[in-house]
Order: sequence, then structure tokens, then C-alpha cells
Amino acid sequence: MKLPAFALFVSLTSSTAAQAVKVTGYLVLLGDSITEITCWRPLVWEQITSAGLADSVDFVGSMNDLQSQCARPSGFDPDHEGHSGWQAYDIARNNIAGWVQNTTPDIVQFMLGTNDVNIGKRDVDSIIDSYTIMLDAMRAANPQVKVIVDKLIPTSWSDPTIEALNNAIPGWVQQQTTAESPVVIADCSRAAGFTNSMLRDDGVHPNDQGDQFLAGQIGPKLIQFIKDAQ
Repeated sequence: MKLPAFALFVSLTSSTAAQAVKVTGYLVLLGDSITEITCWRPLVWEQITSAGLADSVDFVGSMNDLQSQCARPSGFDPDHEGHSGWQAYDIARNNIAGWVQNTTPDIVQFMLGTNDVNIGKRDVDSIIDSYTIMLDAMRAANPQVKVIVDKLIPTSWSDPTIEALNNAIPGWVQQQTTAESPVVIADCSRAAGFTNSMLRDDGVHPNDQGDQFLAGQIGPKLIQFIKDAQ
């Protein structure tokens, strides 16, 4: 949870509190229900803790829920920006600017586009355009923001638009990444090893095995960016 500026100032005036305040980066986990109602976030937190970096990062966002079936590791920071049913198109145009102005994240990780395909029936160009709008908003809030974009997990019916979007993401990243504000990929796609056996019965959301896969793909990228911010 991000401290108000006054509270942070007061804490820093105390030598003992100053030792406790070690945060070097604010981090947003952005997405839809694959971020909100699944259990990979606490698994990533365990990785960050094991790397000795839990005191170096503050998860931020307007949401802080965690499903009851998920393990809650000691010290887990539940803040996130996962919104079930939401589309990249709407987040890009209605929400992202306000969110990142409020939190000024140093690192943003996002997986978005599944609902654009399944609900919005949007094409790849529309989703990529939404990614660009979101990235511009992130950089307006923090010109040095580091961004991880996930290739989407598959649906059980192997939607061709999701596959096409995943194929388009590397080119978008190559166009958008800069030395000041790098953009990298966490590959959560079928091509990277995500299988139908990693999906819940709904064919959309990861099960326990899928959560482990996502954490294994996303966690190391986050850890590297946290280290880079120190």
C-alpha cells in the first residue's frame, strides 16, 4: 500500500523507521480476471520474498482482493489493478491515466486482451492500439516506467485472434521499448508451454498448474526489474 507523502516524510525523520522504509519501486499488476481471481500473484510474491526483495517493492492499485482458495504468504501485498470482465480497449480510454497518476508506478506488468477478443470481438490492431494508449499514459506518469507485457494464455478452444495477438506483441515491443523505459515480454502463451491441462473447466482461467506456470514466466521478469530499480 502506497504511503501518503506526509506519512512517508514523518517515517523518514525517525532513524528506526527509516531503516524499515526500503521501498525502491512501486509495482502495478494490471489485467482482467486472470489477474484478479487467480492465485499466481501470491506465488510471484513468494519469489520476490525468496530473492530478498520484499522490502524493495510496494504493490499498488485500486484493488486488494484475493480469492479464498489462494494461499496468502507472510507479508503478501494484495494491491493490484486486475478487473474481471474488463477490456484493454476500455481501460486504455477510461481508466489507465487516472490509475497511474495516482500510483506513479515504476514497474507495470499487464496481461490484457482476452476479453477484447471473447466479449468485445475486437481485432488485433484494436488491441495493440489500446496497448499503445496505455503505455503512453504510463510514461506520462513516469517517463522511466519499466513495463512487462504478457503474451496471453490460450483458451481451451485455441482462439485464432489470441494467437495472432501473441504473434503481434514482439513487433509492438520492439517499436515501443526504449533505454529509458524498457518494455519486455513475459511469454505465457501456448507456444511457451501453457497447455489446456493448465486451464480451469471454464477454458479461460488458469488452474493451480496454470498459476504456477504464470508465476514462473512473470516472476523472474519482475525480479529483474526490481533489481534494476535499486
